[in-house]
Parts: sequence; C-alpha cells; structure tokens
Amino acid sequence: MKKMRRWWQARPLASQILVWTLGLLVVTVALGGLVASRTTGQVLDDQYGLRALGVAEVVAQMPEVEAGVTAEDPTGRIQEIAELVRTRAQVDYVVVTDRDGIRYSHPTSALIGQRLEEPVAVLDGQTHVGINRGSLGDSANAKAPILDAGGRVIGQVSVGILEAAVSTEFTRDVGTIAAYSVLIVLLGGAGSFLLARGIKRATFGLEPSEIASLLQDREALLHGIREGMVGLDDAGRVTVINNEARRLLHLEHTVLGSPVEELIPPGRLRDVLTGSDAGADQTVITEDALLVANRMPVSVGGRSVGAVVTLRDRTEVEALVRDLRSLEGLMEALRAQEHEYANRLHTVGGLLDLGEAEQARAFISGVGDTSRSLGEGLRGRIEPPELAALILAKITVAAEQDVLVRVSDESRLREPALATQDLLTIVGNLLDNAVDAVAGLPGPREVTLTLDDSSGVFVAVTDSGPGVPAEAVDDVVRDGYTTKEPRTGMRRGIGLALVARIVRRAGGTMDVFAGPGGRFEVWIPKGESR
Repeated sequence: MKKMRRWWQARPLASQILVWTLGLLVVTVALGGLVASRTTGQVLDDQYGLRALGVAEVVAQMPEVEAGVTAEDPTGRIQEIAELVRTRAQVDYVVVTDRDGIRYSHPTSALIGQRLEEPVAVLDGQTHVGINRGSLGDSANAKAPILDAGGRVIGQVSVGILEAAVSTEFTRDVGTIAAYSVLIVLLGGAGSFLLARGIKRATFGLEPSEIASLLQDREALLHGIREGMVGLDDAGRVTVINNEARRLLHLEHTVLGSPVEELIPPGRLRDVLTGSDAGADQTVITEDALLVANRMPVSVGGRSVGAVVTLRDRTEVEALVRDLRSLEGLMEALRAQEHEYANRLHTVGGLLDLGEAEQARAFISGVGDTSRSLGEGLRGRIEPPELAALILAKITVAAEQDVLVRVSDESRLREPALATQDLLTIVGNLLDNAVDAVAGLPGPREVTLTLDDSSGVFVAVTDSGPGVPAEAVDDVVRDGYTTKEPRTGMRRGIGLALVARIVRRAGGTMDVFAGPGGRFEVWIPKGESR
C-alpha cells in the first residue's frame, strides 16, 4: 500500500489531475445513469399503468359491455368488443368479468367462461392500477368497475400491457442514456486533458514540491537582500515586493495586486517603475532618498510575464561622492592659488634679481591687499564661514577656466533661515551649473551671485551663457534631466533636483527663467529651517 502511495505521489501533477477528474467523472456519470435508469423504469411503469387505466375505464362505460354482463353475454359480443379495443389501443389484453370473476373476454379463447385465479378487485367501486402477475405474465395492469344503472358493481374490466413491451421501451431509453453518458465521459476526458495541459503550462511544468521549494527560496531571497525589489505583471500590477522596497517607496499598506499608478504619485519614480522612462541605472530622487532603479522585462518560456524593478539606496554614497567632489574643488582652488602664487613669487624673485627692491615690496603689498580684501569682503557680508569659503573656492576655480564669478555688492547673508549644509548644496550646485554653462564660450564669461536675508533666504545666480530653452524650463529641475556629457564618478541630472527638493521641503520656491542668459532664483521663508 505504501509503495502504491509513493508511486502515485511520484506521478506528475497533470497526470494526477487527469486521473482524478476522469475517475470522478466516470463515477458521477455511472451513478447518474443508474438513478436515471431506475427513474425511467418507474416512469414507464406509471405511464403504461395510466394508459391501461384509460382503456379500462372507456370499456367499462360502454353500454354494450354493461348490457352483456347483465345478460351474461349470450351472444359473445363482449369478446368481440374486447378484441377490437385491444387491437386498436395496442394493449396486450382486455379481460371483462362479472362480479364473481367469470371471464367474458380474454386473448386466449379457452379461458373464456372460466373464473379468475385472483379475487375481483373492484368490488369496492374504485379503480386499481399496479403490476399484475396473471396468466399471460407480468404486466402493467389497470382494473375499472362496471356499474349498472343503479350504480352497483356488476363486473370488472382488466386491461394490461405486458412487461415485455415496457422493457423494450426501457431498453431504448437506457440506450439513449448510456450513449449520452459515454459522450459526457468523452467530453469530460477531453476537458480534463486540456485542464491538465493548461495547468502544466501555467506552472511551467513544475510539480507541487518544486513550486513549494521555489516559493521558499523566493521568500528567503526577497527579504534577505538589501536592495528593494518590486515584481510587476504585464498589466503593471504589483505581484511581489520585499521589505526594503516598501521602506524606500513608503508603502505600508497592502499593495499586492494594485497597479503602480495607484501606489506611486505622478513623477519620474512612477515613470521608471512603469517603464515609461526606460534605461539602466536610472537615478530617482524622492523626498528623503536618492535611488538608482533598474527595470528589466521578464519572460519565461518565450512568454512575457512582466518586469522586475530593483531599487538601490545611494543617498549616503552620493552624499560622500559629492563631498569628495567638493574637496576636489577645494584642492583645485588651492592648486590654482599655488600656481598663481608661484607666478607671483617668480615675479618677486625677478624684481629682486634686478635690484628693484621697492618695486618688489609694492607688488607683494598689492597682491596681499587684493586677496585679503576679497576674503574679508565675503566674510564681512556672509555670516556662515563655510559658505564664504565655498564661494571663494568657486571664484578661484572658475578663474582657472577664465570665468569671472562675482558676488553682487548688495549681497548680505547674516542670519540664514536654512541649515548650512542645505545652503551649501543650493549655492554650490547653482554656481557649478552657471560656470559649466559659460565655460568655453566666447567672452565675456561672467557669473553673478546675489544673496539676501531681508525676508528669509534669497539666492539668485545669473550667467552670460545661452540660458535655459523656454521649452525646458519645467524639466531642468527634474531628476535625471541633463544636457551635459557624463562625468566619471558622478551622476548627471541630480544637482538641480537636489536643490528643488531642499527648497520644496523648506517651504520655499525655485524659479527658472528662460534664456538668453541663465537665471535661477531660490527663496526660503523665515522660520522654515530644516
């Protein structure tokens, strides 16, 4: 028994389904056929009994039959009537007797005048229908009383249809039932085969144990990786999602089966998830993270089953990279200053070699005053020292590219209503974009920075470049949008998006003006520091 069970369990799922379905179908059809056969037999008995009863009542009500029974049928007229009725009504016998059971008619002439083997059943004045076991064999029989003018029972009419006739019709009906049963079994078998085949195709030929193992492996893999993963079907509905993806996308409620459009607000993140914005390593900025998304179509057996989107949190890594770029910028500034100071030292050395000591002293004094005045001027008007140092570094680095960066004379920033790091991000990105826009263009190449804290924090950066095209004003602050060439180690299309996010979270506004000439304005209201 155990061997048989193990053998059965080792059969493919499609085979088990096919065998079980066929077995259940055969048993169901067999039981249905049996019930139908029994019901058909009973119905036929009832129908033939009622048919015989109708004939018996008609004969019993004939005046000639009544008169013949009363007169004891001296002419044999009752036999003639009975045979005529039997032939035309297609019954097997019509037997007329008096109340004592003496026959006046019978298909077998020798029995006429003889007494019935059983007592007369209609002496109670009622009709009787049932199965009779008479001299001709079993039959569906009906008996009707013959009444005289006074309503007294004077005889009986017995009409019967032999079971052989009933069996013939029953056999014909059962044959029809059997034919339909076979047809149902064949159709059910074909349907079971197609169902098993469809299940096999839907499960890609995998057995239940393999499916269970894959499910366990999938759960372990999904929740064991540090990357977010979202599985989508062809209709864009979420079919699977791990905990990291829920965290990154801020999805706490039930999301399985829901379309991405209902879960993610309009924007680039939704476009990347749905595949509207295609490409590898797509950078997406959310309210609190910088994500790198990859969307890969998935097909199994040459049939598309949806897509898988992976999400990597690169917020900290990108911040470190940008800090490193800032340090590189400061190093570039120091290098530029070193180069400039080397030139100045060579100039001083040459003047001394020429014996022009006074001229050398005057040159050194002028250089020192210029550098000191620039630094002190920025520090006197801009309170955060980190911001003043950043602006000074940007001025120096831009000068290396022959770009003049000026801080407007009216610029003041004493009490910035914004965190210093956020302020550095805003000013640094706006200056970098402006310098990149004018570098390499015919002169003049100028960038102007304006700062104001009279009603919050106001930052304006203008440049002498071509500016932003009118059709791209709304796109430049979208994460991933860039017109610059890729740069090793840095993702393009992030700077202005980061600025826009900081401004939005601080409750401020950011305005981009169409060219010619680039102009970006940021305003953060007081009391909204983050």
